[in-house]
Amino acid sequence: MTEDKKVSVNYQITIIGVLFFIFGFITWANGTLIPYLKIACELTSTQSYYVASAFFAAYFIMAIPSSIILKKTGFKNGMSLGLLVMAIGALLFIPAAQTRTYNLFLLGLFIIGTGLALLQTAANPFVTVLGPIESAAQRISIMGICNKIAGICAIYVLGSIALKDADGIKAKLLTLNAADKAIELNNLAARVIKPYTFLAIALAVLAIAIYFVNMPEVKEEETNADSELSKTKTSIFQFPHLLLGALAIFFYVGVEVISYDTFAGFGEHLGYPLDVAKNFATYTGYSLLAGYVFNIVFIPKYISQQKAMFGLTILCMILVIAAVFTKGKVAVICFMLLGFSNAVMWPAIWPLAIDGLGKFTKIGSALLIMGIVGGAILPPLYGKISTLIGNPQTAYLMMIPAYLYILYYAMAGHKVGREKTI
Repeated sequence: MTEDKKVSVNYQITIIGVLFFIFGFITWANGTLIPYLKIACELTSTQSYYVASAFFAAYFIMAIPSSIILKKTGFKNGMSLGLLVMAIGALLFIPAAQTRTYNLFLLGLFIIGTGLALLQTAANPFVTVLGPIESAAQRISIMGICNKIAGICAIYVLGSIALKDADGIKAKLLTLNAADKAIELNNLAARVIKPYTFLAIALAVLAIAIYFVNMPEVKEEETNADSELSKTKTSIFQFPHLLLGALAIFFYVGVEVISYDTFAGFGEHLGYPLDVAKNFATYTGYSLLAGYVFNIVFIPKYISQQKAMFGLTILCMILVIAAVFTKGKVAVICFMLLGFSNAVMWPAIWPLAIDGLGKFTKIGSALLIMGIVGGAILPPLYGKISTLIGNPQTAYLMMIPAYLYILYYAMAGHKVGREKTI
C-alpha cells in the first residue's frame, strides 16, 4: 500500500470511527431510557422494553430502502442524510417530554433508528472493504471500541441526568396524590429535553461537516467486485451463507441488547438500589472493550475469526447459566462478562456472511442490517417471559437457544452453499 493510499484509508477509518461513536452513544442511551420511561410514563416492564422494539424495528423496515438511497446518494452523502434524520428524531423528544406521551417517545426512537439504519448500511461494508477480508474483524473491532466507549459515556451522562435520585423519586411517588404525582412525573419527563436538544444540534452540525468534508467515496467496483461465487448468481437469495448470517445477526443483536438494556432491572432483582444498578450496563461496556482489544490483538494473527466466535459462543452459554443460578456479585460479574464474549460476534459474523457476494455486496449488507431487528424482538420477549414465570433471572435462559444458533453458524452455517468455492 502506498503512503498516500494509507493516509486516505486512515482518514476514512477516522471518519467512520466518529460515526460509530454516535451509534454507540444513541444505542446505549436506550439502557437508561428503559427504566427512566418506566417511571416517567408509568409503564409495565414489558411496555418499557418497547423502547428497544421501536428503535431496532427501524433497522428491519429501513435497511432495504437505505441501500436504494445509498445507490443514489453515495456513501458520504448518505451518511450526512442519516445524521439529519437522527437529529429530527432527537427533536421529537421535546414534545414527547412536554406531554409525557410514550408513543411520541417511541416515534422519536424509530426515526433515530431510521437514520442509524442508513448510517450502518453505509458504514459496515465501508469498513469491511478497507483491507483484506481476513482482518475485517480487526477493523470492525476498532469501530466497536469507539462504539462502546460512547455507550459507557451515554450511560453515565444520561443516567446522571434522567435517573438522578431515582429511588427517592420512586418512593416519593407512592406518597403523593394524583395532582402532585402528575407534577412530579412532568418534572421527571422534562429532564431529557436539554440532552436530546443538544444531541439534535450535534447531529445536524456533524451532518453538515461530513457533507462538505473532502472524504473519498468508496468506488462501486471496490464494494461490488465480482467473486468466483457471485459470477454464477442472479439473486441475493442464492447465497445461503448470507441468509443464515442475517439470522445469526438477529440472534446476536437480540441477546446483546438484553445483556445491557435489562442489566439495571437485573440488578434491582438481585437487591441493588436503582441508583446503583442504573450504571451496571457500563460494566458490560468495559467488558466489551476488553473483548474488542482481544479481537484486535489475536484475530487473525493467532486465531481465525470463525474459531474465536466458536469458542466465545460456548463461553456465552456458560456465563448465562452461571448468571441464572448464582446471586449477588457473582451473578453481576457473570452477566458483565457476557460483554467480553459477545464482542467477537458482530466482527466475525459480518465478514463471514458478506464474503464472496461480489456485485451483491450492498444488498447483502442491507439484509444483514435487517437482522438487527433482533434487538426489537428479543428484549420484549424476555420481558414477557420474565413476567409469565415471575422471575427475571431465570428468564435469561431464553438466551441459550440464540447462542446455540450462533454456534451452528460458526461451525457450519457460514459454509453453506460455498463448499465448492472455498
